Amino acid sequence: MFGRVLRNPKLLSMPARQSAQVRRLNLHEFQSLEIMKGFGVATPQGIPADTPAEAKAAFSKIRGDREGVDVVIKAQALTGGRGLGSFKNGFKGGVHMCTRPEQAEDFAKKMLGETLVTKQTGEKGIEVAKVFLMERVWMRREMYFSILMDRASQGPVMVASPAGGTSIEDVAEATPELIFKESVDISTGPTDEQVSRLAKALGGEGAVLKKLETQIKNLYNMFIGVDATLVEINPLAETREGEIFACDAKLNYDDNAAFRHKEIFAKRDKTQEDPREVEASSYDLNYIGLDGNIGCLVNGAGLAMATMDIIS
Repeated sequence: MFGRVLRNPKLLSMPARQSAQVRRLNLHEFQSLEIMKGFGVATPQGIPADTPAEAKAAFSKIRGDREGVDVVIKAQALTGGRGLGSFKNGFKGGVHMCTRPEQAEDFAKKMLGETLVTKQTGEKGIEVAKVFLMERVWMRREMYFSILMDRASQGPVMVASPAGGTSIEDVAEATPELIFKESVDISTGPTDEQVSRLAKALGGEGAVLKKLETQIKNLYNMFIGVDATLVEINPLAETREGEIFACDAKLNYDDNAAFRHKEIFAKRDKTQEDPREVEASSYDLNYIGLDGNIGCLVNGAGLAMATMDIIS
């Protein structure tokens, strides 16, 4: 996604995304949020569940004695577009709002062990083995924030937009003036001035400004601490009470740093991946499964794309 955003002709000042690294590790949403909490990033309360009974219990634990607190149940599958997807058993949507523990249990029954089909998975779909129940956050507004490695500046770049909760590509195309970036010196980290500029660009004022600055610093510390190549928060939400929460997260990791983060890479869910790619990775080979019956063996990303374009 970032490649097209950063190469947008309206954003020529924004460098192209680095694409040389191999990224095999893809974590579930609940795993990413768990890692973020360890770095002080504020996230809504959430509990994963493997069975309908666990989902019911998770709902009750999240709500506690707070009547009126709603809970979101999300199918945990390594694909985008879960909310608009559908299950092969006929159940529509991989994301639902629950108001009662019995409702959470019923939704879990319709999701767990079933195959979720989204635009990204194609007709084959992907099996859901876990659901994630998370406290609903009443948002005053939604923002966007990300950090990625940038080849042009040879370091991290922080990207922010007050227009979150939607495709950042659409924002870049329609309103490029709403996207802000700061290139970071990786040897020193972001300056207070850079952090403050982005927090203000996100619309932060007063106490909210300080909370945004804190979350930006925590997200950068996590980015460096886990050797990430991408941290994307969409949405980064401001609640009606003026709190700041990361309500969804996408994290990519540098495989070359796997030896430093064995506990993170141990979370890899190979059952959700293409078995051909899993087999290839066991031999340190980079393999991308595609449709069709023509294989392409190349020694560079640019050559690979050019060759595939010619074949197609």
